[in-house]
Amino acid sequence: MNNTKKLICEFIGTFALVFIGAGSVANGNVLISVALAHGFTVIFLIYIFGHISGTHINPAITFAIYLAKKISSKLALYYIIVQLLGASLAALTLFYIHNQDPNIDYGAISPNLERITIFNAFILEVILTFFLANSVLIAAVSKKAGPLAGNVIGFTLIACIMVGGPLTGASLNPARSFGPALILGNFEFIWLYFLAPLTGGFIASKVYKKLI
Repeated sequence: MNNTKKLICEFIGTFALVFIGAGSVANGNVLISVALAHGFTVIFLIYIFGHISGTHINPAITFAIYLAKKISSKLALYYIIVQLLGASLAALTLFYIHNQDPNIDYGAISPNLERITIFNAFILEVILTFFLANSVLIAAVSKKAGPLAGNVIGFTLIACIMVGGPLTGASLNPARSFGPALILGNFEFIWLYFLAPLTGGFIASKVYKKLI
């Protein structure tokens, strides 16, 4: 498969995830609407682009798949670069669609430190990303869910956002966090939303190797 095609799919896919997912947050939608926006976007992207790029659209997922030795280090790096670019362009597009309104957060997320400590926020993001990466590795990469893999992954993401959304924003995706943070110029918690998902992906890859 042509790597250029894969990178185009990853760019468009990550753009779509952030544009629709972060866009639903920017619109002030309720939690269930935000969760469904993210989850259904992942589902349709998997069925559209999955046969081309695998529809990672998440550096943590690419990292987990790389550790599982299902993608080369060079291609994984390119995937992550285009994912970050796609997320950034999506956030920038939302910024201009909303007329650069300073009262909108454009889908930017941060831990709710009135309800949870920063340590517990880290642990929660690790656990939820583990669930997501685990579903990708087993349902899609190993094809254990067959044609239902997209549904398994999408509904896993919906469930994770329903649990983690009020506490951490349930990013589970460094690119999803990076785009809005870049547009707002606020990187205070970006370390959390990079390190925790990558840790969750790392653990998922180790469990995958033991189970499959």
